[in-house]
Parts: sequence; C-alpha cells; structure tokens
Amino acid sequence: MGFVDYLQDELDDLREQGLLRESTGVATQGLDYSSNDYLRLAGGAVSRETPSIPTGAGASRLIFGTHEQHLALESELALWVGADSALLFSSGYAANLGALGALGRQGDIFLSDELNHASIIDGCRLSRASVLTYRHCDLDDLAQKLKSAPPSRKLWVLTESYFSMDGDGPDMAALRQLCADADAGLYVDEAHALGVFGSAGGGLCAAAGFTPDVLVGTLGKAVGTHGAFVAGPTVLRNWLWNRARSFVFSTAPSPLLTAQSRMAVAEVIGAVDKRSRLLSACAAFEDALSGAGVELSTRRFGPIFPIRLGTNDAAQGLAERLLSAGFRVQAIRAPTVPTGTARVRITLSSNTTDAQRTELVREIVAYQQTLPNGD
Repeated sequence: MGFVDYLQDELDDLREQGLLRESTGVATQGLDYSSNDYLRLAGGAVSRETPSIPTGAGASRLIFGTHEQHLALESELALWVGADSALLFSSGYAANLGALGALGRQGDIFLSDELNHASIIDGCRLSRASVLTYRHCDLDDLAQKLKSAPPSRKLWVLTESYFSMDGDGPDMAALRQLCADADAGLYVDEAHALGVFGSAGGGLCAAAGFTPDVLVGTLGKAVGTHGAFVAGPTVLRNWLWNRARSFVFSTAPSPLLTAQSRMAVAEVIGAVDKRSRLLSACAAFEDALSGAGVELSTRRFGPIFPIRLGTNDAAQGLAERLLSAGFRVQAIRAPTVPTGTARVRITLSSNTTDAQRTELVREIVAYQQTLPNGD
C-alpha cells in the first residue's frame, strides 16, 4: 500500500470515530468566542512608526540574526514578569520544546501535571529526564510524589498556571512553597495568564508575588501578536542560547513583528480597564451559567469556560448550534482532552456584552435539554 492510500485509510478511521480535524477556512461567521485574543489586540494594523525596521532577520540569532528590536523586547519582557532575562522563541510550542529539551538531563526528574499542554509533554519526551505525572492541580498528590521520588540530580515541577482546556490552575503560592520545601525547580507556562491576571497583566505568578525559576510566556494570545519567550535568571538565557535546539536552529523572529510586539506589550501592561472589564464579565457569565444549571468545575476561573458534554457528537452538536445562533466556538475532542470529556470551549474577551452572554446561556441550556439525559 502506498503512503497516500495508507494516510487516507487512517483519515477515514478518524472520521468514523468523530475525531477528524478539518480546516474551517477563514473564520468570518459569528462572534468570536473561541480565540485567545482576550484583550482584543490581535486585530491591530502594522504601526506606521516602524517603516525602517526590516521584515526579516535573515538568519538565526547565533548567525548575525539578532536585531536591536529582539534585545529591546527581551529586556522589556523580563522586566514585565520580574525576571533577570528573557529569550524569544518562534512560538510557545518551540519555547517549551527548546527549554525542556535543554534543561532535562540524565538523572533529572520532571514531575508534570497530567493535563499539561502537548508542548510540555513533547518537551519532556525530547529531554533526557525521567518523567512522572501527578494528578491535575492536586498539590497533595504532588507533595507525595516529591517525597517518594527516587534520588535525582535535579527535581523539576512543570505546570501551566492557567490551563487552556479547563480554565483552572493550581494555587501558585502553595505550589511555590511546596517546591521550595522539596528543593525542586518550578517551571511555569503562563501562556493563557499573561495579560489577563495580575495588576500589570504579568500573570498568575506575579499575582501571587513571585517569579518562578523558569517562566514561559506567549505573545500570540492576550498580547495579540506572535511568538513566545522563556524568562528566568541570566544563566538560563545563556544555557538556552547554547542548548535549546528550537532556538539555535531557527531563523530569528521578524524584527518588524518584534517591534509590534514591543508596542503591544506596553499596551497590555496599561490595559487596566480592559482587564477589569474582562474579569467582571467572566464573573457575571459564571453566575449566569450556574444559575441556569450549567455545571462548571469548582476550580474554574477567568475567561475560559469549558462546557463538558462527554461525547464527541454532543460537543460538535453544541458548537454547530451556537454557530447557527451567531457564536463561533470550538468543540474540543480527544486526544486534545481525555476521552469521554469532549467539550465546547468558550472564551470571553474584553469586548463581550451582557446581551451576547445572555443569548449564549439561553442556547447552551436549550441544547442540553435536547440531550438524552437532559443535561
């Protein structure tokens, strides 16, 4: 069998299981309740203040691809999150692959939340560290595994501060103390928290009053541009410069886009009113859903609302109904989430309205009443 036939058979199997992912084309229909553009900054045009900045870097950072915009943004990002230094990557996925692959050495142990993002999982696989998982956001289970972990060169705890598919996260202050007591490094992915939480949008670690050993942030969500960074002590930046393969062997980010990111970060830091509006809307939406009998996790907070349906067909059905009602949302199915936990993921942004949220709740409740068990 040729590879084309083989791949088609595999795609047919995915379709039969209700797991086939297909391109929806350019998103033009419906109000956006699915993206990570929490502060609605992604729609901005290229600034006229950057006409002399080149569009391309021309090489990797190690081969004369560094531009003054890269260095300036890295300094500003480090200051924002309270770190000594930062290093830009092409994406959050590349940042986690590069950082974890460089940090994890033979004899190290990574203790990773069982629901961590695929980029963290893949970064663990690329490292030479041994990997253990602990129950999602369960600090008691983590504490037990830290105590019972075999002797190691270095222990690391890996987590997201705000989980993209569940809208929850661990108690960051308690997690920091747990790691300190166990002499474990703390690696935190703040992709969905930056810009949303903290007085200057510096994330959930900043809101808890500390900077982790390693902080990963992205620029393509609340910041509204593209790319990512890893922040921490200067020695970490120097190590990643030498050993993070996704950094070493990639062309440097566009200097022009980097300049745009600098302006966007400054806007995010000052977006106090937008953050306040967003979080107030989140609280109101949660109250409305709970009041209507829509079950939410007791740990859920912030702009991500997973409406669990269980089956792939039920999740897809709700997504289609909401699109027909004018709301663009995404059905999330295995393997993105565990089998049997298919859901519709709704995300709020700072420009959501009371009327829109009221209609969303009405449509969700009406759909749940059509399901066999009535919920």
